[in-house]
Amino acid sequence: MTEPSQPRPAETFAEVEDALLSRWPETRLEPSLDRIRAFTELLGDPQHAYKVVHLTGTNGKTSTARMVDTLLRALDLRTGRFTSPHVERMTERISIDGEPLDDETFVRAFNDVAPYTHLVDAEQDHPLSFFETVVGMAFAAFADAPVDVAVVEVGMGGSWDATNVADADVAVIGPIALDHAQYLGTELTAIAAEKAGIIKPDSVVVLAEQTPEVAAVLLERAAEVGATIVREGMEFGVVSRVPGVGGQLVSLQGLRARYDDLFLPLHGAHQAQNAAVALAAVEALAGETPLEDDLVRSAFAEMTSPGRLEVIRRSPTVVLDAAHNPHGAEATAAALEDAFNFSPLIGVIGVMGDKDHEGLLAAFEPHLTHVICTQNSTPRAMPAEELGRTARDVFGEDRVTVVPRLADAIDQAAALAEAGEAFGEALGSGAVLVTGSVVTVGEARAMLRPPTRGPGDPRRAR
Repeated sequence: MTEPSQPRPAETFAEVEDALLSRWPETRLEPSLDRIRAFTELLGDPQHAYKVVHLTGTNGKTSTARMVDTLLRALDLRTGRFTSPHVERMTERISIDGEPLDDETFVRAFNDVAPYTHLVDAEQDHPLSFFETVVGMAFAAFADAPVDVAVVEVGMGGSWDATNVADADVAVIGPIALDHAQYLGTELTAIAAEKAGIIKPDSVVVLAEQTPEVAAVLLERAAEVGATIVREGMEFGVVSRVPGVGGQLVSLQGLRARYDDLFLPLHGAHQAQNAAVALAAVEALAGETPLEDDLVRSAFAEMTSPGRLEVIRRSPTVVLDAAHNPHGAEATAAALEDAFNFSPLIGVIGVMGDKDHEGLLAAFEPHLTHVICTQNSTPRAMPAEELGRTARDVFGEDRVTVVPRLADAIDQAAALAEAGEAFGEALGSGAVLVTGSVVTVGEARAMLRPPTRGPGDPRRAR
């Protein structure tokens, strides 16, 4: 009996995108590492070919991963970075030396692993998912580059996440709060136990500030496997921060030295915390020698985090932020108060149907003059009218408008922001905040930012 023939290699990014999206979506989970282990074994276990900084937590993972990546490249190390979800385009998930794979390289990365996906599918009870396949692509692309260090963001949780076939040299655990409750549960200690799964023997654990009960779970896991733990507020942390034009000045106590008056072109106390965590992670990987002050200073000045309190347009100002749970919304709201003086501030909010939309709306309510409820283009989006019903309970009838089409919602919000006197505010002082989901922000970003050209264009191909 002859073996079944393999499908022909993909030729275009669109073909790869369709092939990946035809697999189990990221929201369909079957907690097992069997499929991804079988996949990476067939690929030659590429995740063991380089050092790994592995990141989990509830919010801030992508921003922190980008900061770690920038600092490592400043040390003349070649880096791979895997983050999820993407803001605008699937290629953003896999970066080498700080740049997303271009279409040609992304197609090649897919074709390199595609024959093995069919072998795994045939042997396992369930086929490889979209996420598992992209994780395998990333690990293989990093080994092929080759990179010195891979910066890998967990998709969800930790223990059963497909990225956890990698053994972290440095495990980074950001603040833990409630999110993905339908998958991870509603008990913070249970969520912490799941995320603690990325802590491996002999690794260094960089621990952001946590509640006492969460910290206890993480410390217990570190002790069980013999990992070294460093804690925000004890071994490292934010010494001071001063909001400024275009970002903030931060002074950070690292593991090896103190770094004063670093310009961080990102807004909010949560980004200063992410910066401290990222610095400690890189110091832990680098060893006992302190990082050069000028190197750290120049790296911090280059930090970016698209879709995270990103000013995308002026007149009126439009700010994009991917907050999608109450904890993230609280951080965003505090940063807006800290860094800007918008009045009125009009919210454009579109959320996914499986999120705590009421908690998110409640976190934003004291800060938004008016909210426009909308929806993004994906099937998972909560219908705008359903979101609007909850928003009316939280904000009151007069402060809520429902506009299902995102482009129309942004246009209407901009008109309200410009007509500030309608809310008793000075003309021209208003702004728009687009938030509620990474997908909502990504679609808004594609609409609003100036067009670019060339292979590095990260706009969504839709």
